[in-house]
Amino acid sequence: MTAEVRPTLSIVVPVFNEARSLGDLHRRLTRTLKEVGQSHEIIFVDDGSHDGSADVLRALHAQDGAVRVIRFNRNYGQHAAVCAGMERARGDVVVTLDADLQNPPEEIPRLLAALAGGVDVVGGRRVTRRDPWFRRLASWVVNRVTSAVVGVRMQDYGCMLRAYRRPIVDQILACDGVSHFIPALANTFATSVAEVDVAHGPRLHGGSRYGLLRLLQLNFDLLTGFSLLPIQFISLTGVLVSVGGLGFAVVLTLRRVLVGAKISGAILLFAILFFLVGVQILALGLIGEYVGRIYHDVRRRPRYVLSEVLE
Repeated sequence: MTAEVRPTLSIVVPVFNEARSLGDLHRRLTRTLKEVGQSHEIIFVDDGSHDGSADVLRALHAQDGAVRVIRFNRNYGQHAAVCAGMERARGDVVVTLDADLQNPPEEIPRLLAALAGGVDVVGGRRVTRRDPWFRRLASWVVNRVTSAVVGVRMQDYGCMLRAYRRPIVDQILACDGVSHFIPALANTFATSVAEVDVAHGPRLHGGSRYGLLRLLQLNFDLLTGFSLLPIQFISLTGVLVSVGGLGFAVVLTLRRVLVGAKISGAILLFAILFFLVGVQILALGLIGEYVGRIYHDVRRRPRYVLSEVLE
């Protein structure tokens, strides 16, 4: 019986409604991998597409033996798709990139060259962003927050064009938590990381799924999924508000004794009351977020359901 030959390099590509880009992506990716000269596999993960992407992927699998296809029964999100691809990747190095061609596959050799320097994770840094200003602003906020929470500074946590060594991939897959922001998880496990400048092309087909609201939601997910800082901040705020309230009560008492009750402080009291109510609502929301994460973890439901696997 012939032993299975494991590829050296695995390419994981999450796909959601990218039927018009897949053919060009496959041609450019195959040409680049031939130039790299390493044994490889290409794993497309269809995240519940409904535009004909499944038919294109089946055709690519039929014509190219290096192509493997995983299909979800519905949309579960980009990071769930990346996790599914990583679970089936066999290579010593796993490279991820988007299917919309904004991450040029021709940049993969740069990642591999940096990885050869001994680092565990190499991230792409988009030097010429082709996104609207509000997306760049939201990404700037996410990058700063992620760097602070993870403790590893990177200028571009949002670039999907990244390379991981096998031990880091295994550590990522061993995590059972709700939050699976792959770049942040990888950097928490990596001994050393690096960033390389990569090009960023315009989106030729369709629209981005990461709008301003989605990026802000990701920011909140990072805060509550990788750190206790938000709940600690609320606790500190509660202490400061309590001290401030006690001080304000002392001031009002002294004022009443020394000046009298000639001036009404009702407006100020209402303002303070509204502030305290806002702090309480925020605290309840944060507590609910943490409790919700515990609830999702203890249920231990699968992150995704497969409908088709072509290997």
